[in-house]
Amino acid sequence: MSLFSGKGAVVTGGSRGIGRAIVERLSADGADVMFTYRNDSDAAGEVAKKTGARALRADQGDRNDVERLFAEAEKELPGLDILVLNAAAEKQKAIGDVTDEEYERVFAVNTRFAFLALQWAGRVMRDGGRIVNLSTMNTAVPAPGISLYIGSKAAVEQFVKVAARELGGRGITCNSVSPGATDTEMLRSTNPPEALAQVPALTALRRLGQPDDIAAVVAFLAGPDGRWVTGQNLLATGGLYL
Repeated sequence: MSLFSGKGAVVTGGSRGIGRAIVERLSADGADVMFTYRNDSDAAGEVAKKTGARALRADQGDRNDVERLFAEAEKELPGLDILVLNAAAEKQKAIGDVTDEEYERVFAVNTRFAFLALQWAGRVMRDGGRIVNLSTMNTAVPAPGISLYIGSKAAVEQFVKVAARELGGRGITCNSVSPGATDTEMLRSTNPPEALAQVPALTALRRLGQPDDIAAVVAFLAGPDGRWVTGQNLLATGGLYL
């Protein structure tokens, strides 16, 4: 029997990068996966074809889309056993230049959605379920220009710790994973090549992280061997941050 046979999983932002690797890993291990995407229908279709997972277009900043996602997951999956909060919006700007609209958008997508998803999971997740939030190393190592991103992610880290207390009586674990420099489109679009070239020398394992490195950590937390880990933020950085 596969590791996640009979388990239903929802992964947000599963068409590219780390999210895609997570969908591929959970599906390969036997989970019945539904994943969301916002714009890239071609990429989502490729992932669905490769893995057999269900793709659902959803904008996390749109309350109607959020409610539709929850309803579809309840209808299509055998049950909710694994929830991976991966999709996020990012806006790089100095604090003084951030507009009200940019603030509202990032916190709606990254923070309000996560809170709504935790409320939903608390209602419908089966006992013994797993909630995994994808955060960022930068909540521990702040940098200029990413206040919205790390502020919204830091809030969710705290939501997840409280959820671990509230849902633990049902055997549900709730954790965050904070990747370091991971080779994705987002990383390359927000960092100059010369900066990325320096990362391996600063990392204990001497390379950039790969999406499947992070997917492996998520799979551990989602599986039976992660049953005694809850309320934690695992720094999956390859030793970039020690």
